[in-house]
Amino acid sequence: MVFVREDVQQLLTMMASVPGPQMHEVDPATARAMYVQMGQIAERPLPEGVATADIEIPGPAGAIRARTYRPANAAADGPTVVFYHGGGWVIGDLDSHNSLVGEIAKLTGWNAIAVDYRLAPEAVWPAAVDDALAAARWVAGSPSALGFKAGPLLFCGDSAGGNLSAIAARALRKELKVLAQWLIYPGVDMTNATGSMEEFAEGYLLTAAGMAWFGGHYAAEVTSPLASPALSDDWADLPPALVFTCGLDPLRDQGRAYAGKLIAGGNRVIFREAAGQIHGSAQLRGALPSAQADLEGQVADLKALLA
Repeated sequence: MVFVREDVQQLLTMMASVPGPQMHEVDPATARAMYVQMGQIAERPLPEGVATADIEIPGPAGAIRARTYRPANAAADGPTVVFYHGGGWVIGDLDSHNSLVGEIAKLTGWNAIAVDYRLAPEAVWPAAVDDALAAARWVAGSPSALGFKAGPLLFCGDSAGGNLSAIAARALRKELKVLAQWLIYPGVDMTNATGSMEEFAEGYLLTAAGMAWFGGHYAAEVTSPLASPALSDDWADLPPALVFTCGLDPLRDQGRAYAGKLIAGGNRVIFREAAGQIHGSAQLRGALPSAQADLEGQVADLKALLA
């Protein structure tokens, strides 16, 4: 018997009753609009006391859109959260994750910046990786356009953004001051097709068909560590990691395995799994009160990880 939280079951039942195609059954532009619309219905508003500003970052293929978040209680010498949004490298933007990044800034008391990297299929792999790394390097330099002095970087992201966060933490740890990596139900092994990928292939928001749709558009070399960081040979001296997974997520097992590899490599890790929770829950906190508690628990874990 699969355990499903009460608020999760109510949301899944409601979504199953709504007619119309799923995201993987439409074109990317339509899917992006559906994604933002779902957030407008199921997400909490941007928290009060967090000032935002839209800026542009010089990128390898032109300007990268970004948004800064400055909580009223920002620590002058605190970390800077560099956030990469989820959405399978195909959907998602600054607006789809606006509330989540604002909540992270408010709960942590740290300045944050969300990076709107290029999306596939218009820009296939490794465009997203290139933009993620370029943006991090720019932020670390504390340019005046950032609006505040950057502290040590804390890479954070959900799903595809967790993938980019893991890649950035590994790639930049010897070049920049990287404090930690916070991976929220990350997709870290594009070759994985068993275990939770089969167990939760349908009926729990993210589906196996959806994963195939994302992967087809992203067109990555799936065995490259710049697409599947779980397949890297480099596990020594990585930044401390908070890895969060959800019990009903097709990506659950690869997140578990990634945490295990980090631990085996001698790295400092806190692993948290939300039983009965679904992929994407961090952006559905208006409809899923338990997901807000999950996020607050992660922040407490993060403070413990860095203490």
